[in-house]
Amino acid sequence: MKKSRIIVLFRNDFRLHDNPALYEASRNGEIIPVYIHEYSNHSKSMGSAQKWWLHQSLKSFQTSLKNLDCQLYLFSGNTEVLLPDIVESTSADAVYWNRCYDPETYCRDLKIAARLKEQNVQVKSFEGHLLRPPWEVVKEENAPYKVFSAFYKAFLKEDVPNPYPVLKESVFADTELKGKSLSSLGLLPKKNWTETMEETWVPVENHAIEQFKDFCETKLAGYQETRDIPSSEGFSMMSPYLALGIISVRSMYHFLKDKPNSAPYIRQLIWRDYAYQLLFHFPSMHEISLDDRFKSFEWRTNEEGDFDAWKHGRTGFPIVDAGMRELWATGYLPNRVRMISASFLVKDLLIPWQKGSEWFWDTLIDADLANNSMGWQWVAGTGIDPAPYFRIFNPVLQGEKFDKEGLYIKKWVPELKDLPAKYIHDPSKAPDHVLKEAGIELGADYPFPIVDHKAARKRALEHFGKIKKG
Repeated sequence: MKKSRIIVLFRNDFRLHDNPALYEASRNGEIIPVYIHEYSNHSKSMGSAQKWWLHQSLKSFQTSLKNLDCQLYLFSGNTEVLLPDIVESTSADAVYWNRCYDPETYCRDLKIAARLKEQNVQVKSFEGHLLRPPWEVVKEENAPYKVFSAFYKAFLKEDVPNPYPVLKESVFADTELKGKSLSSLGLLPKKNWTETMEETWVPVENHAIEQFKDFCETKLAGYQETRDIPSSEGFSMMSPYLALGIISVRSMYHFLKDKPNSAPYIRQLIWRDYAYQLLFHFPSMHEISLDDRFKSFEWRTNEEGDFDAWKHGRTGFPIVDAGMRELWATGYLPNRVRMISASFLVKDLLIPWQKGSEWFWDTLIDADLANNSMGWQWVAGTGIDPAPYFRIFNPVLQGEKFDKEGLYIKKWVPELKDLPAKYIHDPSKAPDHVLKEAGIELGADYPFPIVDHKAARKRALEHFGKIKKG
């Protein structure tokens, strides 16, 4: 009996463990692994840092499949055009994929599935990116939850499905398909940018799993207390691996669920599902403030000098500058520092959250449309379940609280490394002799603050107050 020939379309699921589409295809026929780097005119382009991460991840996944005597065929172009052609040229009987939930890809997948089914090609989609699909945890009338605490309580009432086993063998279909080389996809940046990223990250499935297990053994017990301390690195740093599916969130959940002290971390995994629920039900969330009152908000839209200072860590507020420099160097930013840096942009500088979101999108290797959009709208106070508009982080006090000795600042803003902890969070307040002893000339070695926080806070409250009263 002839075996089915099944194309497995990979997107953000570069792993052998808990990969429903790959596992089911391997059980039901001969597989044809395909990755298409999307270049349609309407697609939101992947950011530069994540393209580097994708290149490394594809390289690693190619090796994983090769060890199963399989080849990953690479293409670039419009998936709507290319995939039906690949189906025809390989005489495939079916296409399997794990669902993507960014609005454009999800809608595109529905159109592709309808077209292929008209041609008597079987299409199966699976949950491979979230704990539970975004339409499962909703109110009785299928309306989304607009407050996380309510979503969280509802989520915990049902079980998370068990992960699929690790794929250890498969049958690779013999075809005359000709894919592209990895280098021809043009994912690596032309500028010399990624040296620190290469030193920081290992985009390999087994490494991701071991890193997560090590976190659970050594840091999970203190996670609630240390996750906000950037110098302690008490966080897991798993978000880049989750973003491209190098590790399964479902496998993480089940590994964690019976461990003591795991509730705070599991809550973060459920927060990720919540972000996708919101994006699924509010597909313009990455571009438009969910609170309609912000259509008339008076943002400062022509402040490129301030925006550039923020992007490159030259604001004169050390905790903000340390974060933005770490982001540029490593493609990553601890969550507490993300919030401080984002609050500074939208509250102190009154620069639209969309500009900050775009910069994060381009420079984060863990760039994720749902999480990035919800995080920025939460900080800006423009979304659903946002931070109160009057919550404006004081970057000096935040630095003193979460980087008391300035260890994080000294690592990423080395020109301040000899400044005493008493002054490192606000060098502009340091006496001249202290600055001189530390070898710092403000305005030359390190900038003066680009804004007076007290005045900026008052200005922000006035602007936000108009909206909230409107």
